[in-house]
Amino acid sequence: MTGRARRRGTARAERGAATAELAMVLPLLLGLTIGLVWFLAVGAAQVRAVDAARETARAVARGDDTGAAVALGSRVAPDGSRVAVSRSGDEVVVTVTGRVVGPGGLFAHLPGARISARAVATAEEEP
Repeated sequence: MTGRARRRGTARAERGAATAELAMVLPLLLGLTIGLVWFLAVGAAQVRAVDAARETARAVARGDDTGAAVALGSRVAPDGSRVAVSRSGDEVVVTVTGRVVGPGGLFAHLPGARISARAVATAEEEP
């Protein structure tokens, strides 16, 4: 067999190797992408919880009705979150807690992530 014939046979064998490597790596890349997207969803939910706690604390501190302030916070917070308001002297403390479900599908066995945020505001004095 000449060197040229050997090279052609090797090239044919290597052509299928790239496809096999891609078939092995593709599920890993897909899983990594799903994980990153879920991680971003958890981060976005945490930011929404912080915003909800802050907005609720501000509303209660400026004298708005507590029920209306909690409703406002619930609209801002991620779905299914709990908004709790407490007072300590002249401070208003708002805690928002919630849960972000896992990505599902093949990753259904992964637990969801718990999120929580706390905001404190000083109550404004009535003139």
